[in-house]
Amino acid sequence: MCGITGWASFHQDARTQAPVIEAMTATLTPRGPDAGGVWLGERAAIGHRRLAVIDLEGGVQPMPDRPGDPDIVLTYSGEVYNHHRLRARLRGLGHEFRTRSDTEVVLRAYTEWGEGVAEHLEGMFAFAVWDARAQRLLLVRDRLGVKPLFWAPVDGGLAFASEPKALFAHPEIRPRVDTDGLREAYSLLFNTGPTLWSGIREVEPGGLLVLDRDGIRARRYWQLRADVHEDDRDTAVERVRDLVGAAARGQLEADVPLCGLLSGGLDSTVLTALLAGELRRREGPDARIRSYAVDYSDQAERFTSDVLRTGHDAPYATEAGAFIGTAHSTVVLDPHALLDPGHRTAVVVARDSPIGVGDMDTSLYLLFGEIREHSTVALSGEAADEVFGGYPWFHDPRALAAGTFPWLLVTGDEAAMPLNPELGLRIGEFRQDTYRSALAAVPHADSETPAEHRQREMQHLSLTRWLRQLLHRKDRLSMARGLEVRVPYCDHRLVEYAFATPWALKSFDGREKSLLRAAGAGLAPDSVLYRPKNHYPATHHPDYNRGLQNLARDALATGQVRALTDETLVKPCLDTPPEQLQWGHRLRLERVVDLALWLDHYRPELAL
Repeated sequence: MCGITGWASFHQDARTQAPVIEAMTATLTPRGPDAGGVWLGERAAIGHRRLAVIDLEGGVQPMPDRPGDPDIVLTYSGEVYNHHRLRARLRGLGHEFRTRSDTEVVLRAYTEWGEGVAEHLEGMFAFAVWDARAQRLLLVRDRLGVKPLFWAPVDGGLAFASEPKALFAHPEIRPRVDTDGLREAYSLLFNTGPTLWSGIREVEPGGLLVLDRDGIRARRYWQLRADVHEDDRDTAVERVRDLVGAAARGQLEADVPLCGLLSGGLDSTVLTALLAGELRRREGPDARIRSYAVDYSDQAERFTSDVLRTGHDAPYATEAGAFIGTAHSTVVLDPHALLDPGHRTAVVVARDSPIGVGDMDTSLYLLFGEIREHSTVALSGEAADEVFGGYPWFHDPRALAAGTFPWLLVTGDEAAMPLNPELGLRIGEFRQDTYRSALAAVPHADSETPAEHRQREMQHLSLTRWLRQLLHRKDRLSMARGLEVRVPYCDHRLVEYAFATPWALKSFDGREKSLLRAAGAGLAPDSVLYRPKNHYPATHHPDYNRGLQNLARDALATGQVRALTDETLVKPCLDTPPEQLQWGHRLRLERVVDLALWLDHYRPELAL
């Protein structure tokens, strides 16, 4: 896992721009604390920061196809899990290798298949290839968008980076936000392409971008399809168990310490059990995988259920760890630490955005920092809810009947951010237009019933939109601590199979994630297997609420924050007794505080 950046331009000699590429690369040091390097050619400059995970000595980047005067240079972030099989295939085609890194496999695969390279890769990745022979820059992003990749036009070409902050180190790209950007950020629709930042775009998940002397073109090499599904229930359960197991096994490789994130829910417990079993198979019956959960010092006494949380996680995580046989640790956080301005600023800088989820982001950032003391790689259960239908909106008649994105029933305008109506963003119209476009992109099978048709829409919206912001959160906050997080439930073969599976099979026991629960039988205690869906934990300490209210008051003392905020919606949240502050109202205050921190750090030009 790493950070990549650079640019290509047909109007300038990049060899004269060493300070620029060095500055761009330096901004990504947290993503790659182990090493860094740059390469300069006449038409391209390439930078890389490395978090060494596989082949610690040999995977140095940027990587040329040959030393000295290369034709091809690669900068690559991520992990390709089928690199051993690809290496053997490429050797059979006559390619020679200098290292055992997956980076070189991607490089040689490009020399063999060119623009078609991505279709041969299994994993999470974002990379750029400069091909001097063809005078071409190729940008590629993995199928589900696990790894980020941004780009912006520059004179005669384009610049790219793992994070927008690296682009801002280029003299032609400034932090600028207009009304379109605010609308993208605060509508909570999670479009991929346009971003908060004016002129900066994302490469589509499952997409690639090509720059050559004819201009810029983009295309998708992968997207979800409504394939025919003919498996019966028993076959489907067995197939899911095989696919999840294969993904877990394939992602267990690392030359550095590795662990699992074990929340005490179904998704992470099944995954951790499979990882633990594979580790014992490889290393012997006494091998134990480390596992981690997060908790708050007040949680046992003060836990209060809300719209997202039905129970206290930590006891379930401890029980699951004992059942599986992991070396389990619970990282207990002091709720007061979540108010620390340094931690909160670090989170906003990691995101390059004022849009987050407040204390849940800060606690995840602190958790990852604790884990990084012992492990460099962690495996997470992210995406199981999207893949197997775990969210309430898959099962709630009100959500199924709503003519909008289902998560907006939980995180509506006011909860998202009380923006000043005088800004004229027309977010309601934007949501309606985007929703119609999103539904038009959903593939359907001819044989679908109306109920199946609607569930296909819900799953497609969840996989192509809601999941993206969760992956963004996990990547940015983990990489800010130099920790690689892998997500086996994002294996594209598993996603394809589950998406093609009829809803009646996905919910055959009358509740969420039926297939995963059946596939996980025997891998988790019954208390976890049959536990209701629970979201990431949040603190319930009134001191946190009180401190958040004070931070929001301070934020509103800033003129720019007041200009962007509807104070009539914020004031009741400030006046509520701390112990009575509801989750949605607390989120309003979180967003006000983060807005102030973001404005102070980036000093963006606001073209509103």
